[in-house]
Amino acid sequence: MGYYLEDVLTEQERLERELEEMESGSIAQIEHLLDNRILRAIKEMGFEKLSPIQEEAIPYLLEGEDIIGQAQTGTGKIAAFGIPVIQKVNADLRKLQSIILCPTRELAIQAAEELRKLAKYMHGIKILPIYGGQEIGKQISALRGVQIIVGTPGRVMDHMRRHTIKLEHVNMVVLDEADEMLNMGFREDMELILGQIPGEHQTALFSATMPQPILDITHKFQKDAQLIKVAAKELTIPLVSQKFYRIKNSDKDAACVRLLEYYQPKLCLIFCNTKTKVDEVAEMLKKQGFQAEGLHGDMSQHQRDVAMNRFRNGSTSILIATDVAARGIDVDDVEAVINYDVPQDIEYYVHRIGRTGRAGRTGRSFTFVNAREVYRIREIEKLCNTRIKEKKMPGAAKVMNAKADKYLAQAWEMHEHEDMELMKSILQKKLDEEGMDALDLAAAMLKYQVGDMGEEITADEYESRGRGRDGRGRDDRGFGRSFGRGDARRGGRGSEDGRHRGRSYGEDRGRRSGRGESSGEERNYRGRRGSEAGRDRRERSNGAGGKKCRFNDKEGRKK
Repeated sequence: MGYYLEDVLTEQERLERELEEMESGSIAQIEHLLDNRILRAIKEMGFEKLSPIQEEAIPYLLEGEDIIGQAQTGTGKIAAFGIPVIQKVNADLRKLQSIILCPTRELAIQAAEELRKLAKYMHGIKILPIYGGQEIGKQISALRGVQIIVGTPGRVMDHMRRHTIKLEHVNMVVLDEADEMLNMGFREDMELILGQIPGEHQTALFSATMPQPILDITHKFQKDAQLIKVAAKELTIPLVSQKFYRIKNSDKDAACVRLLEYYQPKLCLIFCNTKTKVDEVAEMLKKQGFQAEGLHGDMSQHQRDVAMNRFRNGSTSILIATDVAARGIDVDDVEAVINYDVPQDIEYYVHRIGRTGRAGRTGRSFTFVNAREVYRIREIEKLCNTRIKEKKMPGAAKVMNAKADKYLAQAWEMHEHEDMELMKSILQKKLDEEGMDALDLAAAMLKYQVGDMGEEITADEYESRGRGRDGRGRDDRGFGRSFGRGDARRGGRGSEDGRHRGRSYGEDRGRRSGRGESSGEERNYRGRRGSEAGRDRRERSNGAGGKKCRFNDKEGRKK
């Protein structure tokens, strides 16, 4: 029997609807692969579409294949490996089955929290973050019956040496942000951990870049790994307005206050290159009346947790951090990022400004440079195919107007919701007694509230002299060299911290034996990172490993 026309149209409509549901990025693509309990959890978490890394990685991982995922922070990597990890766990087996390695404590905590949300309806699955700074005894007790650990390499190695974690049932290992673990000096720990996993197991490695040491690890510890390369759409950050200001080093504090008062962001991240400068800027802002907290590796874990929680819940509006300490910051509502210091690596610039303009929101980034550092901005623009506009610092009068507008808006809002009769009577009495004009009194009260008009902040001007300098300072031979060792040779001009003079993020850190970036498992960061980090920057500058700058990567993804 033939079809009626209306039957054909109905069938066509049904097919069109199915095609729409199966379009790229739809969760419907992987629904048939997922446990219904996980599906329920991810829908409850608000998942509507898959990110590119999730779309590619989840099916491979569920099929048991090794993968290499080249993707940056903010691309949804945790769910990309977290969903398969949760689904593959045998809840009835109270033994360790999956290990996830992260470079920092903050990232380990963040990943563990995300995995717990994914496993909300998978009863019997126990997930534990382990990292330095926690009492080892409490961690040992908590490890009983854990199937998934999310940890930093140093602390995982510590437990392996103590035999407080058993590896015979481990069937999946994930290395998250492998290049950052490499930069922090964890290569040996990573290889030791991977080398001690007995029997057949699956390995997933995620890294923003693919320097040779990472490729060596993949060749040694993975089998027929599927390569997934994702264009960093999240980090092209089209909604972030990028600006820089020529500022003398001595004017940076005033410039920081000026921008905060003018733009008045609800949440703002400020990045400094040294731990000492983080403390100094945090203290300066507190004295200026701002709600500010510092975050760096010398702080105890409790202090770091308190600072992060206060920033997440909005009780602190400004967080000042070093690059390493900020790796675990994942807050969608950040309105502005201020680079108090020019980052010493192009990777850090990308990560920094990628903290704002997220989830469809607009954002702002501001970078302070002195006149000799302007060439660094030009290098970032060239390598990342982006535009960073030079702007003049808002004038003192503009800032005064902005502060006055904010105060008047708050006052008017209070007027609309509070009983003002008593206040009116007090003011009227004062006006009558003193014979004052109401406008004069209001102006005096406003001036008292917003304070005096600050001094103008002038741009730092530098006249280039001689050949080969052209405003680029003392070294115009390329981003990789100037952003690392060149600063150390110039007597530490890349650092505002006197105690760090002559230091860089490259080879000089490896030669010094002072304090590390943080305590515990991160203590090897400075010593080992030296030659590897310097080499990695040069490779990135020269396009090693097939990497393109994240602002300009249009390749999409491929196997």
